[in-house]
Amino acid sequence: MPDEFARWTAFHFSQSNPAGRGQGDVSALLRRVADTIDALGEVEIMDITFKATPTESEDDLTMTVHYTHDR
Repeated sequence: MPDEFARWTAFHFSQSNPAGRGQGDVSALLRRVADTIDALGEVEIMDITFKATPTESEDDLTMTVHYTHDR
């Protein structure tokens, strides 16, 4: 990707735990997100949001991470 493009572009990803038992496990979701951030390499995290949506059994958790590539 051209340097100028990377400099002004923000990226994001969202992650949730698999549906079913353990879906509401906050610690597991935090570990999954941390592993994904590590796999991205040198990035600058701009924002992280957390959302919990109630379901019949456990909350459906989602985290969204906004980042840029290290400048």
